[in-house]
Amino acid sequence: MINLKKYLIKEEIGFLRLSDRYRIYNPETGKQVGCAKENQNVLFKLLRLVVNKSLLPTSVEIVNESEELIFTIKKSPAFFRAKVEIFDSSRKQIGYFKSKFLSIGGKFDVFDIRNAKVAEIKGDWKGWNFRFLDEKENELGSVTKKWAGISKELFTSADNYLISINENISNPTVNVLLLAAGLAVDIVYKENK
Repeated sequence: MINLKKYLIKEEIGFLRLSDRYRIYNPETGKQVGCAKENQNVLFKLLRLVVNKSLLPTSVEIVNESEELIFTIKKSPAFFRAKVEIFDSSRKQIGYFKSKFLSIGGKFDVFDIRNAKVAEIKGDWKGWNFRFLDEKENELGSVTKKWAGISKELFTSADNYLISINENISNPTVNVLLLAAGLAVDIVYKENK
């Protein structure tokens, strides 16, 4: 799953859901290759009914089609600048994200475990499309919101989006960090309920 360069992410729709779940597809074959699911204790699930989700800690596990853990995204509670940590399947930290303060459309930096900046994620003014940029402003990838149909767009907060990673990236850790960043755009930074 982590060797792909394009991922179609579809958020599952659910009435009064207390945790989020996303299906991950290979857009070229249409085959589901994994899923991302929030893993929270009951107290935090119930707190979501009265507290904005962005203020609560969250943990999202990304698993392949065989339900084997690929990596985990963890966010601590935050009021202004959220720090999100990424852990591999053996629970070893491989990097983290740090949000920028007061950005239009959304912006955060991606760091590896050695604190080296891997990419900057910049959103457009509406916060629907994001670009992964290196230190020279070269595009490493993107996140693009996909139209899900009038009824889904108007009556739910469920989103569909495409994560694309540059074909020239051969480092598997960078690939995981960019995939995690693409998922974090919606799961951690955009979802409020």
